[in-house]
Amino acid sequence: MVSFTVRFKFPTEERAEIAETLRQLAEASRKEPGCLSYIPHQVESDPDTVVIYEQYRDHEALAAHRATAHFQKLAVGGLYQRMREREIENLNALI
Repeated sequence: MVSFTVRFKFPTEERAEIAETLRQLAEASRKEPGCLSYIPHQVESDPDTVVIYEQYRDHEALAAHRATAHFQKLAVGGLYQRMREREIENLNALI
């Protein structure tokens, strides 16, 4: 299993558009056969920061996710163009 978080910082004035893009991306991603979990979160103490928790069956499923049309359009062509910061944390399950 492959698990990680992605932390983004976005401009305040784009908050509504970012939320809609994330809704569409989560909906499409969750339909992928190798996606186990895709959950965007807004940080309560900093609403301009979004954390996405993602889990995939394996590295092949993650590669397939990144190759999808919805990822290319909504993440690469959308979120990545609007972000101010991006940080990825790879996770190892303890149990």
